[in-house]
Amino acid sequence: MSQTEAEMKSELELLKAENAALKKTSAKGLSLKVSEKGALSVYGLGRFPVTLYKEQWLKLLDLTTDIRVFIEANQGSLKTKE
Repeated sequence: MSQTEAEMKSELELLKAENAALKKTSAKGLSLKVSEKGALSVYGLGRFPVTLYKEQWLKLLDLTTDIRVFIEANQGSLKTKE
């Protein structure tokens, strides 16, 4: 089954729009997605997404202040990824 030139152009425009939408992430270069199993995946932190279930994210978010204090207290031991 061959496509007409108009159909190919239409599909190309659709793919360009999808590509632009995928490239557009938050200001920090991160994006969020619901995984197939219903977990929340954060993309853009490293090679692989960070995926946790809702209750795990909420527990982690509750520790925000503790994590910041720990990072500050351990500045000399922690490395920065370039």
